[in-house]
Amino acid sequence: LFRVICVFREISRLRFVLAIGVLLFGVLALAAWRYAPRSDRSEAAAKRVRPSLETALHAKGLRWGAPVFIRIFKEENELELWVDDGKVFKHFKTWPICKYSGILGPKLKEGDRQAPEGFYFVPRSRMNPRSRFHLSFNLGYPNAYDRAHKRTGSALMVHGNCVSIGCYAMTDAGIEEIYSICDAALMNGQRFFRVHAFPFRMTAANMKRHRSSKWIDEWKNLKKGYDWFEENKRPPNVTVRGKQYQFSKTD
Repeated sequence: LFRVICVFREISRLRFVLAIGVLLFGVLALAAWRYAPRSDRSEAAAKRVRPSLETALHAKGLRWGAPVFIRIFKEENELELWVDDGKVFKHFKTWPICKYSGILGPKLKEGDRQAPEGFYFVPRSRMNPRSRFHLSFNLGYPNAYDRAHKRTGSALMVHGNCVSIGCYAMTDAGIEEIYSICDAALMNGQRFFRVHAFPFRMTAANMKRHRSSKWIDEWKNLKKGYDWFEENKRPPNVTVRGKQYQFSKTD
């Protein structure tokens, strides 16, 4: 009986230690998710740009730290940032893309110097406040669609420094604003923000103009996601099935 009691106490003690360990791990994981990565550079950038951005947001009925969404258009050399007002996403600001490499069409393989097209998302782990290109975030290429099509590549980003070998490069001033707004949204609880990268604004006229491109069938699939947002002003949930993007309502 004494041995049974001792074994029971030992098991109880072990369970308690494990429970404490799990709790501590959860607390540390939450802290890492919410507060890392940070750098003096990103903190200084946010301090510089936040006052003017908050004023501009307020003028449009938006707030600092609200969820964000990004659209990129290669042909127009533009990056749009949209902010959630609680009902729909409202356009906040458009920045000129300083430089992107390659031509219209998707990225196919490592080293082709093509900037990607498609539907991507950025959690906190893909934010880089210590980038050698000032500030940056990784798009997460290749995504499930890219992998289904056997496409390769890595470290495809939106960053500063105005140089590109496959990324979307902004000016340093531009990336400071974009990075700071996105970082604030993630800090405030957005699990990830979506980035939709298109070859051009996918209007009927532009699709007709590019109808002879070898990528037209793929672009028709991208257009479905473009049209979803144009109609609903909320980005869709994006999955991949049968080597095609599929779109549905987000929670």
